[in-house]
Amino acid sequence: MINRRGQIWVETVIYTLIGLALIGLVLAILTPQIKEFRDRSVIEQTIESLNTFDSKIIEILDAPGNKRKITFRLDKGEIIVDSLNDQLKYVLDESNVRYSEPGVSLSLGRINVTTEELTEKYKITLSLPYVYNITYDGSDRSSEVFSPVSIPYEFFVENRGKVGNKIWIDITEGS
Repeated sequence: MINRRGQIWVETVIYTLIGLALIGLVLAILTPQIKEFRDRSVIEQTIESLNTFDSKIIEILDAPGNKRKITFRLDKGEIIVDSLNDQLKYVLDESNVRYSEPGVSLSLGRINVTTEELTEKYKITLSLPYVYNITYDGSDRSSEVFSPVSIPYEFFVENRGKVGNKIWIDITEGS
């Protein structure tokens, strides 16, 4: 009787360990794929958001004084208003997905996608260049970097007229 009871406990422990090992194996295989899927989803949503941002800028080109509000959700990565190079950029460091061929610029409409290979991960840069004078809060001498936050950013884009032969588009963050 005692041997039978001990055998049942040993079998229970062995089966539990086998079950836990299988769960661990499945998680080890699926976790990288889940991370890749999540990063790919973030990149694709950001491309859509940048296209919306671009369409709002195009809407205000008709006349000086036009202003539009843009809501931009940023869960991962950084958005950069690059006034020095007249462009908007999104940078995702430490991405689990190789979105495009490393070192080769890929055009998705007006957005340029660049993937840089890091040691084990990738750096994805989405850039949206303009022929207009893009400024942040009236300044065109710097770049403004926005980090992920839990609530969406609210940006305002305004056509401030022509400066020289370029249309001046000013971007500000508001609440």
